[in-house]
Amino acid sequence: MVTHDRWFLDEVCTDTWEVHDGIIEPFEGGYAAYILQRAERDRSSAATETRRRNLMRKELAWLRRGAPARTAKPKFRIDAAEELIANEPEPRNRLELQKLATTRLGKDVIDVEHLSYSTPASEDRPSQHLLNDVTWRLGPGDRFGLVGVNGAGKTTLLRLIEGLLTPSSGRVKLGKTVKIATLSQEVKELEEFYGERIFTLIAREKTTFKAGGKEFSATQLIEQLGFTAAQLQTPIEDLSGGQKRRLQFLRLLFGEPNVLILDEPTNDLDTDMLAAMEDLLDSWPGTLIVVTHDRYLLERVTDMQYALLGDGNLRHLPNGVDEYLKLRALSLGASRGATEGRGGRADIGREVHPRTIERDQPSAVGSAVAPSGAERRELEKKLKGVERSLEKIAADETELHAKMAIHDQTDYDGLGKLAQAQAEMNAKREQFELEWLELTEKLG
Repeated sequence: MVTHDRWFLDEVCTDTWEVHDGIIEPFEGGYAAYILQRAERDRSSAATETRRRNLMRKELAWLRRGAPARTAKPKFRIDAAEELIANEPEPRNRLELQKLATTRLGKDVIDVEHLSYSTPASEDRPSQHLLNDVTWRLGPGDRFGLVGVNGAGKTTLLRLIEGLLTPSSGRVKLGKTVKIATLSQEVKELEEFYGERIFTLIAREKTTFKAGGKEFSATQLIEQLGFTAAQLQTPIEDLSGGQKRRLQFLRLLFGEPNVLILDEPTNDLDTDMLAAMEDLLDSWPGTLIVVTHDRYLLERVTDMQYALLGDGNLRHLPNGVDEYLKLRALSLGASRGATEGRGGRADIGREVHPRTIERDQPSAVGSAVAPSGAERRELEKKLKGVERSLEKIAADETELHAKMAIHDQTDYDGLGKLAQAQAEMNAKREQFELEWLELTEKLG
């Protein structure tokens, strides 16, 4: 099996082979176990580059802190690898990045208000209703992941936000300082530069890049994304798919956007380059929207997840991808039951599996007793109330972050009160998210 899907590797594989420098190096276990062994190997190798070692240590720390990829019962000694991450900080400082984002973006970023969209009808295809009364607020420094099956409207929603499509109703309101950049699924935009070399293309861009209050030179950024000095003379048309993808991402960063949209960013990238991209995003102070079927990347770089379930509605997922998979399983289970009830045969050829986001069919659906009509109405009423409370907390949190960004940094008492207010909001949000999860489980 050859794949760059790290979640899939960790769930399925019992042995992992790494191909590098003309050799094949075997490792025991899935992806998480492979990272542990690489960390140990790199620690004992004096020739290992510092940057590569730091990336591995950072990713290992994230895995061992309870990330979905598991490292249970590896068949080798992990004490030395654990020692590497004993004092490793969290991948990013969320509050600090939001302060910087507020400075760059202001209080208002993107407001999607009652947005609906239907595809135009044609002779051979009727109009398709993709989005239904979608309202979504994106604040400074927010990091949102968007999931959904193919055709649910994810890319359509992104194009509406960018202003590339006109909504059927509703509107998208952008803040005055918003500068959006999109990493699309296509690399055809580089075709206009065929005949040029990487070096000449980069020389025309900005020579420095700022992230997290730090300034990087073009050379530092190029090296961080895996290009060697020798490769800078390579004609762009001769680059591999992964190299073109990296160059595409590099050009976006040089434009210094404050809103970044990544549409399936993992296409053609190997695991080392994915780790390098994640490392760059950890220090990037802006609003981020990621659409991907790569569950590992989604949970690694975003803080909140939303889903388009194919019914035109955008739904918040307080419990992340696990909640999405459950909702998909329940929805498809109901569809299968309806098909069987009509005497038809349900499609059982595909299975929802926690290691990926893109599969559709459940292997099993819970058999909880459905609530009565009156009970369901009462539960739905409570659910709407909880969702309104969560939306209010999100708005209050955005306002609080703006206050923190402009507050006198020498006023420690004032900052302490704001931090206490943040902690109280977090506690309330967790309480409402738990209540939301319990209500959705009862509704089935």
